[in-house]
Amino acid sequence: MDPKAETPQNGAVIPPRKRLSRRASIIGSVIAVLLLAGTGWLAWHLTRPAADPTAGGPGGPGGAFRRGPPSTTVGVATAEKANIPIVLEALGTVTPQATVRVRPQVSGVLEKVLFKEGQMVKAGELLATIDPRQFEMALMQASGQRQRDEAQLDSARVQLQRFKTLLEQDSIARQEVDTQAALVKQLEGTVVVDKANEGAARLNLGYTRVVAPVSGRVGLRTVDVGNVVSSGDANGVALITQLSPIDVVFSIPQDRAGELQQNAGGSTPMKVVALDRTRTATLDTGVFASLDNQVDTTTGTVRAKARFANSKLNLFPSQFVNVQLQVKTLDDAVVVPVTALRLGGSGDYVYVLNAAERTVSLRPVQRGQATAEKIVITAGLKAGERVITEGADRLKDGASVVLPGDAPGAGASGRRRGASAPGGGASAAGRHRPASDAAGAAPAATPAATPAPAASAPAALQPDAAPPSIAGPTAEQRQRMLDQAKDDPAALERRKRFLEQIDKGDPEALARWQGMKDRRQGGQSERSTK
Repeated sequence: MDPKAETPQNGAVIPPRKRLSRRASIIGSVIAVLLLAGTGWLAWHLTRPAADPTAGGPGGPGGAFRRGPPSTTVGVATAEKANIPIVLEALGTVTPQATVRVRPQVSGVLEKVLFKEGQMVKAGELLATIDPRQFEMALMQASGQRQRDEAQLDSARVQLQRFKTLLEQDSIARQEVDTQAALVKQLEGTVVVDKANEGAARLNLGYTRVVAPVSGRVGLRTVDVGNVVSSGDANGVALITQLSPIDVVFSIPQDRAGELQQNAGGSTPMKVVALDRTRTATLDTGVFASLDNQVDTTTGTVRAKARFANSKLNLFPSQFVNVQLQVKTLDDAVVVPVTALRLGGSGDYVYVLNAAERTVSLRPVQRGQATAEKIVITAGLKAGERVITEGADRLKDGASVVLPGDAPGAGASGRRRGASAPGGGASAAGRHRPASDAAGAAPAATPAATPAPAASAPAALQPDAAPPSIAGPTAEQRQRMLDQAKDDPAALERRKRFLEQIDKGDPEALARWQGMKDRRQGGQSERSTK
């Protein structure tokens, strides 16, 4: 709609809008671009990493003559020879050698219970008694019948002897002699039956005394005095479990069955350790006993058994335990910490330290058996060589490193030429590079914006070069310095040592801090001038 045609309700005419000139549009665009650039610079200035306060000038790690990537602080360990036990771990179940439910052999009234619940008993110890009176009477009856039949047998034998004498005199018929001889044999058989009945009666009388068949621990009592018990009772009188010695049954992979079978036939038994559920406490130590005679096709394992003395009674029947079976021991094996071995696209490898050059070399190796902390290297490494255990994720073949015992900046990539460089050039580079390692080159005692001759560099190392009135960093500056290096432990440690030196009034540290402030102020002045 044409703005000239628009009129308000009161009839007033609105004047037409003025169009901006081309020059005004260009000026506005330039101002917008400048504002955008200023905003970007401000964001970069607020978020960029601050200079390392422990820098030592152009010769340090942040100096103008630094060569190559920064050195990485690493942890090292020495490959050594050791005897490594080959351990097979499994989950086992404690199984007693004998579990006996004691049942009475005769029926009767339970007269006495002579054991306590949980008591340790020995084989043959009396546990309970049954009323023996009816069995005593039965024994007396069987004994009396035997005596009667024996008397008849004696009489029949005397009569037979008489008949034989008369037969010799031809005074009696042979038939009577034969009949008497048969009667003697009949009575002899009767006496044998009587003796058996007497023995059975005596045995039943002995069954009224219930004794422990094996040594072990008695369980909870299942019957009380006064109850009628018999051999058909399901619960019996007591349940005895043998605790010492005791077995642990566990399963092993079928691939290890042959090796265990060969080692089991040796002169030295294989050692077995039973651990608790958390694997922190050793319950008992025993020996390998035997293997089952077939493989479980459903699981592909073979059942094995280990025997423990269990003198301290730490193993309880049906308890689940962790089993560690020492299959054999590797003698004089080259071992390194587990953290030293790394896995790459071409296989396992380690970083070997070149101590003289402070560099590392990537070396392929072959791993062997491993323990919780050590791993065996079967090929590719010799005893005495030093390998990298910490910080290896930031390394590559030929990278320079710094050892924990070295001074900061002592790596291969930290070799500087700042000491032989002209002083003016070093100072000029120091204005535009962050401060570097505290143990690098000599600290700068003068502002970075003011070039200093090379001959005056040693003077900066003198303790009296730092004026005593220099103020240290504020709490906010300290916190910002530590926060900027929190992801680099080595730099964080250097900054902490630098702040401690300032707090102690170290002239070199104070001079270095003053130089940092001057360089920052000089950089801000240059930017404001531009």
